[in-house]
Amino acid sequence: MEKSSLFQIKRDIETCIGQKIQLKANKGRKKAFIKEGILENTYPSIFVVKFENDYEATRRVSYSYTDILTKAVEIVICKDNKKIQVS
Repeated sequence: MEKSSLFQIKRDIETCIGQKIQLKANKGRKKAFIKEGILENTYPSIFVVKFENDYEATRRVSYSYTDILTKAVEIVICKDNKKIQVS
């Protein structure tokens, strides 16, 4: 069951490459990182999100599909002002 869930998460994320997303990552101790970025690429075990800040600096962060499965990371796809939850 878990392997098919990871495959489904990976497939859902692959269809959204290049789209704007909102990412929420739990940092522990009731702290959360919420930022909008672009889903840049997917790999067999991870996906990469590109964030840009006010200082024209680009930051690329990678997360694993297991992070989504364990709910350490939540992704919402922003498409036509409609947010679609990847589950």
